[in-house]
Parts: sequence; structure tokens; C-alpha cells
Amino acid sequence: MDFVFAAILGFLLGSIPFGLILTRAAGLGDVRQIGSGSIGATNVLRTGNKGLAAATVLLDAAKAAIPVLVAKAFWPGMEGIAAVAGVAGHCFTPWLAFKGGKGFASAAGALGALAFPAFFVCAMIWVATLAISRISSVSSLVSVIAAPLVAWGMGFGQVIAPLVAIAAIVIFQHRANIGRLMRGEEPKISVSAKT
Repeated sequence: MDFVFAAILGFLLGSIPFGLILTRAAGLGDVRQIGSGSIGATNVLRTGNKGLAAATVLLDAAKAAIPVLVAKAFWPGMEGIAAVAGVAGHCFTPWLAFKGGKGFASAAGALGALAFPAFFVCAMIWVATLAISRISSVSSLVSVIAAPLVAWGMGFGQVIAPLVAIAAIVIFQHRANIGRLMRGEEPKISVSAKT
């Protein structure tokens, strides 16, 4: 039953579409009607509101981290299930016909709660990759792929399987980005972008 509780909690918390809620509350309409159609922070940023984008990052990370922390307290050993379910809930939210975000912020939150030292290393990988490529999707993909390897290298063997599952979800959600990357059409981040 602990497995079920952890999975349900993770999925339900993860399914809260904060990007959509925040943009609608701010009078900016439906974020799914712009850019990539995602409810994540990168698409929220396309509204021109950096504050809302930052809030979306934090809330999307928190909604995957909280189930992991609850599982640690009440259902030890089920932290990985809660983490995967949290990311899956964000990417396939039932409130939006099982469509959602790309999952990167939620994956980061889950990793932070599962193994914070590995999260710190992956954050540095993300920063370095973004600085080199200037492509958001590349830095996200490199970071989630690196996460299980970093966790293994740092001795967090118990979280490797959930991190592999999370990476698979995030990669699947980035399939359109991967297609654009292969065609050389993925846009780079503009350092002169205005709000």
C-alpha cells in the first residue's frame, strides 16, 4: 500500500498546472496558446513575465520534491516512486487531457529531494551546457541524462532507477525539440531578449 500512496500523492501534486494557473491569474490568458503550448516555465517566459516564469520553476520543482520528502517521512523506500509519479503528473496532467509540461523543473525538484549533492552537480552541468550551447532544451536533456550517472558516481545507487525513468519521461516530452535539434532549427536563447 505504501507504493500506491506514494504514487498517488506524487501524481496528484505533480499534476497541478501551476504555469497555466499563474498566467491566467495574472490576466495573461492560456499559456497553452503560445509558443510550444507547454505549461512549463520556458513557455511562461514567452509571455514576457520573468517573475511568473521564476515562480513556475519553483512551484513545478516543489510539487515533485514535496512527495519525495513525504515519502521519506511516512513510506521509507518509496521515495523513487513518488519522484517518478510527480514528474509524470506534471507531464501528463489529467486536468488538461493528460498533456502538460516538458518536466525539467519537476525532474530537478525530484532530484534535489532524492540526492541534493547530485542535484548540485547536475545544476552545474546545466549551467555549463547552457553557456556553451545557448539552447535551453540541450541543457535540460544533458542534465537529466547525466543525473543517473552523477548519482551513481556519488554513491546514490538507490535513486538510479527512478532517475532513469524520469530521464525517459523528460526525453519523451522533448521529442519535438530533439527533432528541431536534428534539423538545426532549435532556437537559441537571446542574451538581448527584453521583457
